[in-house]
Amino acid sequence: MPNDRLRTAIEAAGLTTDAVAMQLDVDAKTVERWIATGRLPYPRHRVAFARLVGSDAGQLWPSAREVTAPAAADLVRLYPSRGSVPTHLWFELLEASNRSVDLLFYSALFLSDGHAELADAIRRAETRGARVRILVGNPRSAAVIARGREEGIGHDVASRVRMTLHYLDGVDQVDGVQLRGHSTTLYNSIYRFDDDMLVNAHTYGAAAVESPVLHLRRAPRGRLFDHYMKSFERVWAVSAPIPTALAREETNGSHRLS
Repeated sequence: MPNDRLRTAIEAAGLTTDAVAMQLDVDAKTVERWIATGRLPYPRHRVAFARLVGSDAGQLWPSAREVTAPAAADLVRLYPSRGSVPTHLWFELLEASNRSVDLLFYSALFLSDGHAELADAIRRAETRGARVRILVGNPRSAAVIARGREEGIGHDVASRVRMTLHYLDGVDQVDGVQLRGHSTTLYNSIYRFDDDMLVNAHTYGAAAVESPVLHLRRAPRGRLFDHYMKSFERVWAVSAPIPTALAREETNGSHRLS
């Protein structure tokens, strides 16, 4: 099928097929074939042709229009950094949870800094019937130590983990709360609250607060929520119980985490 749109666009621009061929560095017969047979040019030629005649490539070649990927059904919002997430959102989601709270991080000390009620909020979620699973970084693990080195803060990550365990002191004694340590590479920190989830992506050499956060909400056609939950379950499967008393015991040199 001929593509008369091309000839019309060339004429409207006051050009000839020879002039177009010269500008695009192709043979004039090639341009004629684009017009006469409807042959589809390479993407770079489509873009260059459209610019030359002052038109839109999608209008000149409708069949070649790129199909825009549908927005992720379960994506509520993308925050450019964790620092841009409203501070109240984390606790609002936690306080609204009554089925499942699943947390995966190394320290997440930002939830405890200025929020002494973190442990109490977790207990309240359990009282409402939520199953609470918390995965904290093993402060002695190579992965945690490496993260501190990569972020340029040395052993501070391990120290922050111990501080988090201090803030969570006693939650592991609550029946519906499980606390485990993990030694895996932390590609993403995951904060799941029933059907809502906040995923803090991590970037090599950058602090977590500087990296993006996805706010997801489980949806029938969505895949991101379940994708990250599968990751959580994989880490949970290779984790081990870790007592919140570790912070105190290590200070006394009396505890060694296996």
